[in-house]
Amino acid sequence: MTTSTETRPPRAPARSWLRDHSELGVCVLLLALGVLVLTDALAMDVDLTQRGPVGPRTVPFIVGGGLLLVAVLLAVDVLRGGRGEAEGGEDIDLSEPADWRTVLLLAGVFLATAVLIEPAGFPVAGALLFWGAAYALGSRHLQRDPLIAAALSLLTYTLFNNLLGVPLPGGPLMGAL
Repeated sequence: MTTSTETRPPRAPARSWLRDHSELGVCVLLLALGVLVLTDALAMDVDLTQRGPVGPRTVPFIVGGGLLLVAVLLAVDVLRGGRGEAEGGEDIDLSEPADWRTVLLLAGVFLATAVLIEPAGFPVAGALLFWGAAYALGSRHLQRDPLIAAALSLLTYTLFNNLLGVPLPGGPLMGAL
């Protein structure tokens, strides 16, 4: 029997490998999204009386195939050692922590808009969204901002509802507009 004094180098934990290849998570997400788009396209109810060779499935097939292709190419690049470049931060200081107050204010405004859009209608909920986003991002013109938000909301409602034919809930203002 011979004794060996050789020692194996310590194995790097799996967590380190995953951290070094974290872009594979994006690959999995793109792959899942591509499969979802393709399965939805295959399950799409298509009228046999379509005109021309291009039907309603064409664009979902192209998008789903593109997502799968990008997922595979990205995975190959990551496994060959490719890494994404770290954020340079042109106008932000990356050493500072995230501004959670702004993030939470914006999330609250989006949630309030989602809750209010049916009962209050798009003009009111949209005005709240525009004004709340401006406030959360730092605008403090308390007389001007609500007026601009109301004008943007009414303009958006009119554009989508009347000109583009996309029905938006009008709420209590439905008869007035």
